Amino acid sequence: MASANTVCPHCLGVNRLPADKDPRQGKCGRCGGALFSGAPVAVDHDAFRRHVERNDMAVLVDFWADWCAPCKMMAPHFQQAAAELEPAVRLLKVNTEVEQNLAMNHGIRSIPTLILFKGGAEVARTAGALDLQGLLGWTRQYL
Repeated sequence: MASANTVCPHCLGVNRLPADKDPRQGKCGRCGGALFSGAPVAVDHDAFRRHVERNDMAVLVDFWADWCAPCKMMAPHFQQAAAELEPAVRLLKVNTEVEQNLAMNHGIRSIPTLILFKGGAEVARTAGALDLQGLLGWTRQYL
């Protein structure tokens, strides 16, 4: 029986989920919080690194900013995508105005930019707003 590591969106603790259990019911062993809520997780630099490096699942990151109209248009679709893609994919949001170094380190030149990570490595990237079907289709083709 295989298991998978999952980073808690609340305390960043790494949890091992058994393959024979429904991951949607998983609770963090450290803080007791739900491991999956069907919502994107807003992260800073440290939380970003922890999720990308320690999650066994794919991690989809939305690099955005408050002043960006396309980012705001895509936000509800990204929210809905989290409910559909979890627990296969963890969805993160990085505010590029707050986390400028993180955006720079990942070569973000336009927003919104989506980057999909697996095993700690970038596997796909796209720039520009997507609707729900576009988000789901683009993500699933790389899973």
